[in-house]
Amino acid sequence: MFQRIREDIHSVFERDPAARSRVEVLTCYPGLWAVWFYRASHGLWRGRLKLPARMLSQIARFLTGVEIHPAARIGRRLFIDHAMGVVIGETAMIGDDVTLYQGVTLGGTGKGHGKRHPTICDGVFIGNNANVLGNVTVGQNSRVGAGSVVLADVPPNSTVVGVPAHIVYRNGERVLITDPHDIKDPLSDALIALSNRVDLLEERLGGARKVQPFAAEEADRTAYRNELDKLAEFVSMGEGI
Repeated sequence: MFQRIREDIHSVFERDPAARSRVEVLTCYPGLWAVWFYRASHGLWRGRLKLPARMLSQIARFLTGVEIHPAARIGRRLFIDHAMGVVIGETAMIGDDVTLYQGVTLGGTGKGHGKRHPTICDGVFIGNNANVLGNVTVGQNSRVGAGSVVLADVPPNSTVVGVPAHIVYRNGERVLITDPHDIKDPLSDALIALSNRVDLLEERLGGARKVQPFAAEEADRTAYRNELDKLAEFVSMGEGI
């Protein structure tokens, strides 16, 4: 137990440059308290004392602003920075050295039974107000941008952003999206329809130019002659004066 406590405190110094002393970490980091409350409630849950476990988790929620279900499975050195508003569901699984910021939700998408919450692998960083929903897996050492909504699996060593989230970096390289289908944004269908409409109009316009090329050239020549006639008339008026 004391080894875990030392690890937790050390992880705060590693990941938060604002931490200045052990006393400050022990007294001013509710995310740390939430993890310790969870470990106590998880022990009660595993001992089949489920009601006391839930009651302890609600006390922790009141004191820290973090709600962690006692049945969740959490690895070592979880760091919850700023803490307020974090929710971790019943069947969520979190690996080692994971960082969560305020407002993060590891939640479900319905009322189904079984595994219905996310699996967060080792070394993952999840930005503030991000939501990871459903039985999805966020791969090792990946990053979820602030405000993102993750609804599908994230490969290891990736960075995802957006609503719904899509990959922008993978294995340190920029991922360029050229097909709107890859984004799966609520507006992507409208963009796809607009793109298809533009292609259709360009095709029709190109066909019209091929059908009437001589008519278009004749119209241009007629307009040119009219301009020359106007210029000649203007010059003749000047000579008369």
